[in-house]
Amino acid sequence: MISKIIDSLREALSDVPDGASIMVGGFGLAGQPKELIDALLDQGAKDLVIINNNAGNGDTGLAALLAAGRVRKVICSFPRQADSHVFDALYRAGKVELELVPQGNLAERIRAGGAGIGGFYTPTGAGTLLAEGKEQRTIDGRNYVLEYPLHADYALIKALRGDRWGNLVYRKTARNFGPIMATASRIAVAQVDEIVELGTLDPEAVVTPGLFVQRVVAAGAAK
Repeated sequence: MISKIIDSLREALSDVPDGASIMVGGFGLAGQPKELIDALLDQGAKDLVIINNNAGNGDTGLAALLAAGRVRKVICSFPRQADSHVFDALYRAGKVELELVPQGNLAERIRAGGAGIGGFYTPTGAGTLLAEGKEQRTIDGRNYVLEYPLHADYALIKALRGDRWGNLVYRKTARNFGPIMATASRIAVAQVDEIVELGTLDPEAVVTPGLFVQRVVAAGAAK
C-alpha cells in the first residue's frame, strides 16, 4: 500500500543535510509552512540555501532560522519589509548572501526547473544591475535577459488537504509558490491541515498530483 504520510514533523525532515537547498512556499505568511520551518530549526541542518519569496518576517519562521545562523544564502524577490530586521542585520554584517530575483522571474525560474526547461529570455531586469554578467539578446527590438531554472533538494510547502498518495488541494491564494516548488524539488514535503482518505479529494480540484510529493505530514503532528 502506497502511503507518503509521515508521523512527525521532525521525521519528515530527518535526512536534510548541511548545505541543502530548500524551497519554502508562501507569500509572506500566506501559505507559509511554519510548522515545517520550526521542525527544520529543531533538526539542526546548517549552511542552507533558502529559496522563498521573502527573507523572513519578525522573529519566527524563516527569521528564526536566519537568526540561528543556519542559512548561508537567500534567493528571493522581496528581502526587505517593515519587520525584516533579522535579515537586514545579517546582510549588512556580511553574514548571509542574497540573490535578488524579480518576483515573476523567480516564479518562472522555479516553474522552468520543474518543467525541464533549460532557460528562458525575459525582459524583466534588462538594462538594470540585475542583468550584469548575464547573457542578453534583443528580440523584435526589445532587450531580454537569459535566466536559468531553479531546482532544490527539498521543497517545504503548505496545503489545505492531502491524501496518502500525496495529492494536494490548497486554500485560495495560500497555494502561491507551493505547486511549482513541488515540481522543482527532489523531495517535496507537504504540511497539510487535514489528511483525508484516498478518493475523498475531487480529482478536478487537485492542484498538485501526488507524483510530485514525496512526504505528507499533518501540521498538528508531533514534532
